[in-house]
Formats: sequence, structure tokens, C-alpha cells
Amino acid sequence: MRIGIGIGEIGGEPATVDAVIAQAQRAEREGFATGWFAHIMGLDAMTAVALCARATTRIELGTAVVPTFPRHPGAMAQQALSTQAAAGGRFALGIGLSHQLVIEGMYGMSFATPYSHMKEYLEVMVPLIRTGSVSHAGAQYQVNINLSVAGATPCPVLLAALAPKMLALAGSVADGTITWMTGPKTLRAHTIPRIGEAAHRAGRPAPRVVVGLPIAVTTEIAAARQVAGQAFQVYGFLPSYRAMLDREGAEGPADVAVVGDEASVGEQLSALAQLGVTDFLAVPFSVGSDRNASLERTRALLQRLNRKLN
Repeated sequence: MRIGIGIGEIGGEPATVDAVIAQAQRAEREGFATGWFAHIMGLDAMTAVALCARATTRIELGTAVVPTFPRHPGAMAQQALSTQAAAGGRFALGIGLSHQLVIEGMYGMSFATPYSHMKEYLEVMVPLIRTGSVSHAGAQYQVNINLSVAGATPCPVLLAALAPKMLALAGSVADGTITWMTGPKTLRAHTIPRIGEAAHRAGRPAPRVVVGLPIAVTTEIAAARQVAGQAFQVYGFLPSYRAMLDREGAEGPADVAVVGDEASVGEQLSALAQLGVTDFLAVPFSVGSDRNASLERTRALLQRLNRKLN
């Protein structure tokens, strides 16, 4: 299992262009396998990846995740291939539906048929990324597009998938999935079997399973759970994440955060690897009065585990 780290806003500090480049360079120096960029209402994630890729040489950089509704699949493919060219083949495109609250409440677009939207979206975007050409006449998209991005190779497409039908798409059409707020019981009984079965039926390679979770190395377990509950509480109210927490039997995000001392966290991450998780996306959070010391303790362990598990 490869261990990567989230890049972007940390502890309320703004994610400026210079800041994310510095974070990516540090992640590479520290040996992390991957660096992941959220796409919310700050920097455009693929633009940030392209800039960071020009300032690094080894680390894989990916988006976790870019919402599909606001971007035509042809435009998404073109930007992804351009980012891949800038990254020299080190880019992974993570995409997802986002949430009804965002798509309807902020963008003013319909979220009525999310599965149908994603299925057709992939039917347009994936061939463009893999072959540079698509002809498609569907209910939502009618396109005939050819792309030729100099220096680009096909990038992995990872679909943020939680529900069964979306996991089937991630396994049969995409190259894997990215999860968030999904705990080990749900990964073992739901996520990994479903995506693996879909890939097998479609004759596709074994899928990547990128698992993102909050993490803190600390002996102050109760305090860490309290901090996680507050810092990540919004995810407990979004329906797709709420469904995964309910499957897990978790009251909220605090219950799926990876928390404990070095030995305990090491055991928890080793257990994820044994389940079939291919990539861990660490989102460190601080505990206690010395914020920097807390974060550094977590990063230090993650570096050691990356060398051990990768």
C-alpha cells in the first residue's frame, strides 16, 4: 500500500500557489508516494497539479476530486491530458459527482440523475483520455471530438464511488476509486468486493482503491476524536458520506479517523493494506496545544510506514 498525503489548506492557512508548490516539494522530499489535491472553492485542482508537477520530479500527483457536473467531459479530458503532459506522466485524475447541495444549491444545475450523468460522462471522457477520440450520441451529450495534446499519455481515471452502482462503474470503466469517510468494515464488506468484482467481470485490471481518512498520531485519544468530530463534522451531514458512516456503524467522522500512538496507527494502516487498499490518502490533523509538533509526529510515522508498506 502506497501512502500519500493531502496537499492544500492546512489548519486554516490559505492554499496559495506558492504554498501548495512548497507542500508538494516537501511531500516528495519526505518520500510520500502520492500527493492529492481537493477541488472545492479555492485553487483549481488540475492547475495546481500542473504547477506542482513542474516543481517536482518523482511524486505522483492527483485530484481528489474534481466535480463533473460543472465541466463538459470533453473539456475535462482536455485539461486532464494537458495536466498529464505537464506532469510527465505522474498525474491521476480523480473525479466525482460532488453533492446535491453544491450542484443544485451553488451551481444551479440539476442533480436529479447522478448515476445516469456519471455513466454517460465516462462514456465520453474515458475514450478521449485513452484514445483521443470519441463519437457519442446520448441523452445528455452529443459529441464528436478528437484531441491531440502533445506529450500526453493516458492518465489513470479514479472515480469517487461509494454506492453499489457507482462502484460498478469505477471497476468496469474507470481505473479505480477514491473514498472518503469510509471505514475498514465498509471497505472490507462493501467497497473492495464490489469494485473488484466489477473489474473482473469487465476484464479490467485490478482496480486502485485510494482511501482517504483523517489521521493523527497521539496518545490523547479522546481529545483527538473530539477535534476530528469538530473539524470534519460537515461530512457527517452530506448524504453520500452519511450512508458510509451508517454502514460502518459510526456516529460521525470522529469514529472513522485513524487515531492512536505510533503502534496503534501502524496496526490500523497495516490492516487497511491487508484488506486490499492500494493507496492511503492521509489527511493529518493536529491535537493539543502544540499544533506543529502534533502534525510533525504524524508525518514522521507516515514516512516510516510508507517505506515499510510500499
